[in-house]
Amino acid sequence: MLFENIIGAFESVFHLKNMILMSAGVAAGLIAGAIPGFTITMAVVLTLPFTFGMTAIEGISTMIGVFVGGLSGGLMSSVLTGIPGTPSSVATTFDGYPMTRAGRPGLALGLGVWSSFSGGMISAIFLMFLAPTLANIGLEFGPWDYFSLVLFALTITASLAGENMVKGVIAGVLGLLVTAIGEDEISGVARFTFGNEALKQGFDFLPVLVGLFAFSQLLSDLRDSEKAQKPMVVGDKAIAIEHLEAIKTIFRHWTTLARSSLIGIFVGILPGAGGTIANILAYDQAKKASKHPEKFGTGVPEGIIAPESSNNAVEGGALITMMALGIPGDIVTAVMLGALLIHNIAPSPTFITTEPILAYSIIVAFFLSLFIMLGLQAICLRIFVTVTRVPMYRLATVILAYCAIGIFALNNIVFDLWVLLVFGVLGYAMRRYGFPLAPMILGVVLGDNAEINLIRALASDTDLTLFFTRPWSLFFLIIAAFSTAFPWYQKYRGRQKWTLAFMPALTIALALPLSMMEGVFRPAVAAALVCGGVYLLYRKHRSGWALDASTVLTRQLREG
Repeated sequence: MLFENIIGAFESVFHLKNMILMSAGVAAGLIAGAIPGFTITMAVVLTLPFTFGMTAIEGISTMIGVFVGGLSGGLMSSVLTGIPGTPSSVATTFDGYPMTRAGRPGLALGLGVWSSFSGGMISAIFLMFLAPTLANIGLEFGPWDYFSLVLFALTITASLAGENMVKGVIAGVLGLLVTAIGEDEISGVARFTFGNEALKQGFDFLPVLVGLFAFSQLLSDLRDSEKAQKPMVVGDKAIAIEHLEAIKTIFRHWTTLARSSLIGIFVGILPGAGGTIANILAYDQAKKASKHPEKFGTGVPEGIIAPESSNNAVEGGALITMMALGIPGDIVTAVMLGALLIHNIAPSPTFITTEPILAYSIIVAFFLSLFIMLGLQAICLRIFVTVTRVPMYRLATVILAYCAIGIFALNNIVFDLWVLLVFGVLGYAMRRYGFPLAPMILGVVLGDNAEINLIRALASDTDLTLFFTRPWSLFFLIIAAFSTAFPWYQKYRGRQKWTLAFMPALTIALALPLSMMEGVFRPAVAAALVCGGVYLLYRKHRSGWALDASTVLTRQLREG
């Protein structure tokens, strides 16, 4: 029955008109994603009126094309200009732009394109075979669990801070403070407005993001007049997208790709989490798993593979929730849900069984959009890569103009332009004095989610023990605790004996919340984790808690 439905879906989607609409959608998404300030959500919403005269399959296919194209479009501006085209490509700038400045824009773009494609393909496979099962996980989450998830994400500040932990924490707290300015979303009480009416609306995320990254980067590039007159990449050699080298590199880092894609799928399943969280989480986990975490931020391949594969995998997870439960995983799938309702189709737990052809047509459209995106990216990147030959002062002028237009177009509010300016100057000052921008961005991204879910949790029940007795909440709190301690583990690994017990302790600790969950599979996984952790501890004990000589030697050589 499954393969019959898939074949029927291919027959429904593989029509010339539908393929043209999907291609147009992907192209529109690529353009929208590449323009800083023009969000994917805005592009999909603008597409919605055009779908009224289409069939349900044509309309959904077009919007999926826009979404897939938008997720990949943000790659171009992130890598070539250091400005995230979309919020879900924030972490891509951390290593994508440094690789471009180091003279390898072709490899950086190739890694981004093929990572996006691979992450999307992995999520499409999960979407096709495991949609109903995985969607049930999203139903288990309450505000307590969401708050603990966000709290775990906030601990990434320690990893993103680099060597200067104090400045990183200050930047992260500053980001959280920014989200507290304006009216409280739950009660409507004004905070930190000092009687200023304009501040009551708070700061929109995109003006802050573009100001911190784009404006501050432009100021840094133009500070040196000699440097400003040079192009981003110097030399006469023609710049080409290094597809073959990118594919080889991704194969060498296949574990990073797989882990990041799974993170994207999991975050996509959770309603309201979104690609921005997945993007940053995947980057953080890649850095923690790396043998050379100190190189992250200088242009390492894993720093591009992880965020790009995760943000494209998010959409597969979000579609799982929408199709299996009728719950939109993010704003974009909420718009798609509205498009289905216009055609008198209501996704629900029985949607896949009652409307199998339409359900699998959505999956097939997502699958085909990835191939269309791959083809169109190859064409678009050849055009976009020419910006690396433009002198910085000319490029900066054009970028700043587009940023201002895009930010103003969001809400048609002049105040947003002042926000862009103020946070641009603030970002420039932070760069000059060694404060990392990534923790501040993390605080801005996650601050609202943390506050809203904490208020909802306490409004539902004032019992604080629920944060520790609910399995998923406890799961994320345990990971948060170990994540906070991880920088010290990396620093002293191979030097002090306590680091030998770190990973076994994490394995055993995670078994506790898994054993509290319903069903048979997850408690069985918990038992396996306990056995594995105890076995690792036993091996360390048998060896007399001896430090690995090769690890010690490697660290000594690395440190000089």
